[in-house]
Amino acid sequence: MMFMPAIFRNDFVDDFAKDWADDFFQAPFMNKNEGMRTDIREDEKGYHFEVDLPGFRKEDISLNLKDGVLNIRAIRSEQQKEEKNKEGKVVRIERYSGNLERSFYVGDEVSEDDVKAKFENGVLQIDIAKKEPKAPEAKKIAIG
Repeated sequence: MMFMPAIFRNDFVDDFAKDWADDFFQAPFMNKNEGMRTDIREDEKGYHFEVDLPGFRKEDISLNLKDGVLNIRAIRSEQQKEEKNKEGKVVRIERYSGNLERSFYVGDEVSEDDVKAKFENGVLQIDIAKKEPKAPEAKKIAIG
């Protein structure tokens, strides 16, 4: 029987390979742990969202409001980065594609007219006006 040092155990190599592969094949903008970095602030007028979407264009982003849920979606396809050396020869070409999506419950009383958005310098800014929730109406029930 042959003994191997603990450093060469299969689980050590497997752990190293898995960590390396996870880091290597993960595009920087698609890190599942980070998603869309979002700041939400509240004041007396409403809620203000700042969503970081670097590298995206305005045309890549969509907002949808349905049943009180605001959905933000950003899709990027075939972005190409080309680098050339001093002689002008192509050294590297990269393509990235993927999408990011987040949803926020903003309230059933919010309509699309209450939501204003603009996109500048890789930051999506969304303002949602505050609305008072409707008080439930008392309804008379007839006794039969």
